[in-house]
Amino acid sequence: MKKVLINYLLVGYFKTLLKVILFFYCFGVILNLFEEIEFFKNLDTSALVPLKLTILYIPGMLVQLLPFIIFVSSLKFIMDIRNNRDLISMKVFGFSNFKIFVILATTSFLIGWFVLFFINPITSVMSKYYEKTKSDFSRDIDHLVTFNKNGLWIKENLEEGQRIISAKRDDAKIIKDVTIFNFDKDFNLNRKIYSKTANIEKKEWVLNNVIILEISQNNTKELKIDQMNITSIYTYDKIISLFKNFDTLSFIDLIINYDELIDRGYNKIFLKQNLHSMLSMPFFLFIMTSLASILIMSTLKRSKNMKIVIFGLIICVLIYYLKDLSIALGQTNRIPLALASWVPIIVISMFSFVGILQINEK
Repeated sequence: MKKVLINYLLVGYFKTLLKVILFFYCFGVILNLFEEIEFFKNLDTSALVPLKLTILYIPGMLVQLLPFIIFVSSLKFIMDIRNNRDLISMKVFGFSNFKIFVILATTSFLIGWFVLFFINPITSVMSKYYEKTKSDFSRDIDHLVTFNKNGLWIKENLEEGQRIISAKRDDAKIIKDVTIFNFDKDFNLNRKIYSKTANIEKKEWVLNNVIILEISQNNTKELKIDQMNITSIYTYDKIISLFKNFDTLSFIDLIINYDELIDRGYNKIFLKQNLHSMLSMPFFLFIMTSLASILIMSTLKRSKNMKIVIFGLIICVLIYYLKDLSIALGQTNRIPLALASWVPIIVISMFSFVGILQINEK
């Protein structure tokens, strides 16, 4: 009988989870499709391209929303078995609230690891294709930037021609050994600028210890100045943001190729943040199931369904902002970045522990 009841719980839970995932997927497709249509409306491309890109984009988004999908699924499933009296029937056969919670929460925990090792690599490939396709149609494709072990390389279009910038990497918002090549519209080199350091915190770059070579057909003039400013469309934050789309990185990539990703230009801080965020996912799913169990199993009255749903939505919003606040504190070094992804889980666990003890007594 116990195997039958466990099978009933698991089958019912997975059915509810699939329904909720399908709902989120369809809702996401509708919302994102309008954004893709807006992007491609002035481009000469097939009408199926926005739909194809939307279908590829949504799975990665669902992985990010998985804790909340698990919460909604757990809430609905436990509410269903409570309302149809199956919860009472299971108690008659020796299944306490705590045992039902353990089965569902453990299932959510295992789902988290399954997603990390098997689903996430697939969604990351889909996200890479999505990003590549969008970049091919991007109007800013003439502006190129790369940040790797060889340093920083930037190509920019100017009114009078083009500019190519190379520099050595640094950990701060200062780049070193800067070389700037200015070309006219016919791609002839007309100026070369050397600088020991450059502050790229703002769009107005500040170059120090500058040597300017004015190149013409007849001669080359050299000018040395202590400081000069140039205007660029790139700042340090914008350059780093180009390497922050971690939807294209899978959990396996982060573990196996961590050092290589840093050499390719990915910011170490954000790599570390994303790694801990992924590692915490299974535990996050476990805690979200515990919250749903506490909300539903605390009462057997059907009349409180709407109140529970509203309260559950409020909890989701609070957890979302708690997670963002924790990450922000980690990025500003207020708390260790490794701890930032785990703070919401630790805080929610403290409240959940008391709630689980209470529902076990009922």
